[in-house]
Amino acid sequence: MLIFDSREIGKKLLGYRKRMGMTQAEVAEAAGLSDRTYADIERGSANMRTETLLHICEVLHITPDEILTEESEALAEQQLELMTRLNACSPKDRQTALTLLSVYLKSLD
Repeated sequence: MLIFDSREIGKKLLGYRKRMGMTQAEVAEAAGLSDRTYADIERGSANMRTETLLHICEVLHITPDEILTEESEALAEQQLELMTRLNACSPKDRQTALTLLSVYLKSLD
C-alpha cells in the first residue's frame, strides 16, 4: 500500500538514516540538499520532488519503494535486527556477509 503522508515518509527516512549511522547533515550533503531542507523532509513539513527522493534513496542505499510503501511490522523488525547485527560485525565479516547476500540475490534472477 502506498504512503502519501509526508510525516510517515519522514519517519521512514529517519529510521533508514539512523540504521546507516548517518547524520542529517551527511545525508543532506550527499544528496545535494541543504541541511534545513533535509531536516524538514524528515519532519514531514516539506514535500519533495521525485528527483530529490531518488537522491536521498541513493545515499541511504534503499529503493523508493521502501520509503513509499508500507510493509509488515514483523518484516521491518527482522530487517532492522539483521542490519543492526551486520553493522556490529567487523569490516571483513560485513563484506563476507554482503558478498554472500549478493550471490544469493543473483541466484534469484
